[in-house]
Amino acid sequence: MKKFVETAGFIVFAQGAAGLLHEWTGWFRLWAVVAKLDFLDDHGLFVNIVLVVAGGAVMVAADSVRT
Repeated sequence: MKKFVETAGFIVFAQGAAGLLHEWTGWFRLWAVVAKLDFLDDHGLFVNIVLVVAGGAVMVAADSVRT
């Protein structure tokens, strides 16, 4: 269970990081899920920052999950 939570946190973190790189440089269009969602166009930067923070929090919280 711990590995699953760590993996989910890493995926969320990676999506946020790829989205931030896409916002700043235009790269990683294929990896960034937020860039593909039309209703989040105006809030892309904020959503990606939230994803990075949430992914980091989930990875830190994975230490408290018992195996």
